[in-house]
Amino acid sequence: MHHPHLSRRGLLIAGATGLAAAGLPAAGAAAAPAVVEPDIDGTREWNARPPNGTVRVLSQRPDKIIVHHTVSANTSDFSRAQAHAHARWVQDLHLDRNGWLDTGYHFVNSRGGWLTEGRHRSLSTLQAGWGHVMAAHTSGQNDRAVGIANEGSYHDGAVPPAAQWEVLVTLCAYVCERYGIAPHRIHGHQDFGDTLCPGVLQDMLPRLRQEVADRLP
Repeated sequence: MHHPHLSRRGLLIAGATGLAAAGLPAAGAAAAPAVVEPDIDGTREWNARPPNGTVRVLSQRPDKIIVHHTVSANTSDFSRAQAHAHARWVQDLHLDRNGWLDTGYHFVNSRGGWLTEGRHRSLSTLQAGWGHVMAAHTSGQNDRAVGIANEGSYHDGAVPPAAQWEVLVTLCAYVCERYGIAPHRIHGHQDFGDTLCPGVLQDMLPRLRQEVADRLP
C-alpha cells in the first residue's frame, strides 16, 4: 500500500487549516482517506545514548496503543531542537533514575508536534509493520502495546497544543494502519494502573479514537 507522505510542516498545516491544504481528499470525497506516514526523528538524529543492553524485538504485532504524558514542563518552545532536548531528558531519566535499558516509550511527541523515536529499533519495526520492541511504559502491557508519550503535564487542567494533538492523531492512525490495530484499542495509561497519566488526554480518548478512525481507509 502506498503511504502519502507529508513533511512535519505539512502535518502542522493540515492540523491548522484542514486536510485539503495538505493535498488530501476532503471530507465526503469518493477517495478513501490517506494514512499519512509522519516524519519521526530516529535515535541517531536526536543523539540518543546507546541502550544499556540488548533491545528485544518480539516476533509478534502489538495489539493496542497506550497514550502517556511525560510530566515535563509545558514549554512554549515548539522547536525541533526542544523536541530533541526533551527526548534526551526522557532517556536520561529512564536510564539514570529508573535504571531501565533505554527510553521506556516507543515514540515521544513534543508540544510542537515533532516526533522522536524513543526506544531504539522502534521506528524501523513500525515501518516494517511486523514485530514489537519490548518497552517499559506500562506494567503488564510492554510486550503488546505501543507506548506514545506526549511532552508536557496534562493532569492540572492544561490541554495539548493544536500541533501536538494533530500529530498524535496522525501517528496513532499510522500505527493502527501498519499493525492492524483497531482505533477502539487506543488507551490511556490510567486504563492499566493507578496513575494520573496521561491527565486530560485520558478524557480526550473518545475524540482521539474517532479522529483516528476517520483517517483510516
